[in-house]
Amino acid sequence: MGKQNNTIVVSGDICINTLLWTTYPQNPNGWNWQMHENMHSISMPGESMLLAKLISLAIEQPVLSPDMQTKESIHTNEFLHSTAEIELYPRVPGGKDTGKVYRISRYLGFTGTSSGLPKLLPVVHDDADAAIVVIDDENNGFNEHEEFWPLALKTEGKNPLVLYKLNNPNVSSALWKHLVGTHIEKTIIIINSEDLRAKGVNISKSISWERTAQDFVWQLNNNPNLSFLAGCRHLILTFGLEGVIYYSSNGVAESRLYFMPYAFEGDFSKEIQGGMYGSTSCFVAGLVKSIVAKGMKEEELVFSINDGIREGIVAAQKYYVDGFGTNTSSFTFPNPKIFLEDDSYAISKENVQDVKIHIPIDNDSQDSWYILNDKSPSNLVEIAAQIVKSGEERVLKFPVARFGQLKTVDRTEIESYRSINNLMCEYIATKNAIRPLSIAVFGTPGSGKSYGVTEVAASIAPDLISKLNFNLSQFRSPSDLARAFHKARDFSLEGKVPLIVFDEFDASFEGKLGWLKYFLAPMQDGLFREEDTLHPIGKTIFVFAGGTSSTFEEFCGETITDDGEKKRFLMEFKSAKGPDFISRLRGNVNILGPNPSNHQLDQLFVIRRAMLLRSLFERKLPHLINDRGEAQIDNGVLRALLKIPRYKHESRSMEAIMDMSILTSAKKWEQSHLPSKAQLKLHVDEEQFTRHLMHDVFYSEKIESLACAIYEMIQNTMGKDSIDHKTVKSHWETLSEEERNFYREHIRQIPDALVLLQYDIVSVIEKPEAIKLSEKEIRSLAEYTHKHWFTQKKEAGWKFGEIHDEQLKTDPNLVSWDALNEEWKKHIGSMVEKWPVILANAHFKMEYLKPFCQRETSDG
Repeated sequence: MGKQNNTIVVSGDICINTLLWTTYPQNPNGWNWQMHENMHSISMPGESMLLAKLISLAIEQPVLSPDMQTKESIHTNEFLHSTAEIELYPRVPGGKDTGKVYRISRYLGFTGTSSGLPKLLPVVHDDADAAIVVIDDENNGFNEHEEFWPLALKTEGKNPLVLYKLNNPNVSSALWKHLVGTHIEKTIIIINSEDLRAKGVNISKSISWERTAQDFVWQLNNNPNLSFLAGCRHLILTFGLEGVIYYSSNGVAESRLYFMPYAFEGDFSKEIQGGMYGSTSCFVAGLVKSIVAKGMKEEELVFSINDGIREGIVAAQKYYVDGFGTNTSSFTFPNPKIFLEDDSYAISKENVQDVKIHIPIDNDSQDSWYILNDKSPSNLVEIAAQIVKSGEERVLKFPVARFGQLKTVDRTEIESYRSINNLMCEYIATKNAIRPLSIAVFGTPGSGKSYGVTEVAASIAPDLISKLNFNLSQFRSPSDLARAFHKARDFSLEGKVPLIVFDEFDASFEGKLGWLKYFLAPMQDGLFREEDTLHPIGKTIFVFAGGTSSTFEEFCGETITDDGEKKRFLMEFKSAKGPDFISRLRGNVNILGPNPSNHQLDQLFVIRRAMLLRSLFERKLPHLINDRGEAQIDNGVLRALLKIPRYKHESRSMEAIMDMSILTSAKKWEQSHLPSKAQLKLHVDEEQFTRHLMHDVFYSEKIESLACAIYEMIQNTMGKDSIDHKTVKSHWETLSEEERNFYREHIRQIPDALVLLQYDIVSVIEKPEAIKLSEKEIRSLAEYTHKHWFTQKKEAGWKFGEIHDEQLKTDPNLVSWDALNEEWKKHIGSMVEKWPVILANAHFKMEYLKPFCQRETSDG
């Protein structure tokens, strides 16, 4: 990038970072010390001096900062020191890069100074006219010693842009008060979310980006501990290496979330392994780079910060990947490449997505915000088709949770699975676990209940966890259950963590929910009884998969609306020890299969289907995926698989249809490859499936009749007397081919126009009831229709003219929508208004596809 003349000053707390590591004997025939493990150490400036170095690398020019002058001063006990052990970790896990780099394996803590006050250093060649001041405040003394503050901060009349990085925020410090009093309008505050959590601010972690973001907004507005931040003009909160929230307030407060679609807070560092200090400093350096390049004037700053956040996230991840290098003595730390566009990292700014955070009206509406809704400009069926054809990684710009082979985009599922993931991680890390970890899983038959939890467990510790599966509907006595516990105990004794899936745990035995009472002691105490002997089970994960209830709420009776029926249920539930069983659970998840759930707003089923179908393609039909990663499938087949209302056996049915199709030697999944109607009937409504399959054909076949119908409607809306269908048909035949093509093209554009308003057209057997479009919808469709007609006319050689002339090809309405006269706008609107009626008469149903909200019925 080009060099800038902006002077940048970097200052703050000083700390010397010392790294310790061991190497194995290199010379078995050498001196005695060469035949033993060797301990190595290296010390380098950290905190503000590391930040200064990172910024200088990012902007490719020197910055003004403190300087230790001599290398010997690093080892003086006047400075604060931190010490950490490092060891080799894979540079990129699971990738082609098999190299290893050093990262921190254990932080050993700080070494204080002899005087108790860490030594600080002034800025060398300080400049009171600096354009940008960057402060690294670690709350280690700098914020109370004004003599070390940059001149641009304390010189009256100076107004630099300030980037204030806070670790362990101290709002009573002299520096904070000074900035609030004199520079807050041009101060960007950067804080790590963990520092706020350490102060008791309840912001959820690694559950879902929606919940984390809304937790922050709520805390900022309601928590007295965050009142000191509410007045900030610019506030940036980092969430690990994967996400950032940018809060800005210029009269109106707004918060935006920046996130990596395939990662949640903490995922990156867990996957790569090892730790790194300075990640937030690297983020700040990336932020400074964009501000210098994009501009720091008030009208430019929001755009500069927007780009800088992306730059910072990418730089911090690259910094983490490189670690301290393979050889600490020869590796240049930090690596200058982290601030350059380098494909070898497979990380770029385009991977970072952003979305405005929705502020919930109340607690009930907090769970209704889906980032997917905001990041999906087209309808979900179109996105689903793209997922199947190209793969979700090329298509999805919203959060996707991955656990092994399991992928999900539904916020509710993401939160449930990640909660279970967190529970399992903590449980496995606990050395002296006495009782099993108990989790309940519910879903309809075929939805993949045990598969989901098994994939979560396998993604955590595949070599440690061993799965056992038992179906309680096949057990005849408690002794069968004891034998199951014995098998789990055998695995525990081998050092494994058994994951026992109890399928149909809610099956009847000695009465309704009769098995529950036999699980209470093992769940609570980790012991099971065999005759007169108690046996410890050991470290075990219990997964209870429901067979009669499809959701946890149904299992608990929460879905019962009749008071009398609910009272009877609760009495039976209590008698069967249901409440005692629930009290021992530590997590639950409702699995959403490829069918729509009972929730009226569940539109994501089509995305779930698409991701399952793509997964089946990759596993079963790799020969139908070309070199560009595109699945070869007929549009009609794809539409039917995505749009069929229900699969009789959920995911099993989807897989069965693929297995029954003749695809072994096929180059593309054509309609002719599908199984017979009799075979399809086993898994779907074959008539509905066929109508979706033939949708394009059905619509094409009715283009002529629909064009004639729209022509008839036009005749009646142009002030002419009502004319019967026979007369219209006669008039239609007398039209020129060009005129008839105009109406045919008008009909052809209706599906595309409706897609923009989240409608899909479905061919049905029975004549559907025509819906009524809202005024707002009519206006939008009318504008689209006029633009389509305008383009069509222009391409045919027509131009604007005061009068309509077929010979000269002129028309007075060949103008933009805004310039169009109101009479013609009204005329187009009246045409559009009749679309639902014309379509319904032709047995086409308009389905509303907009996710997570109801169709607009007013001008709101």
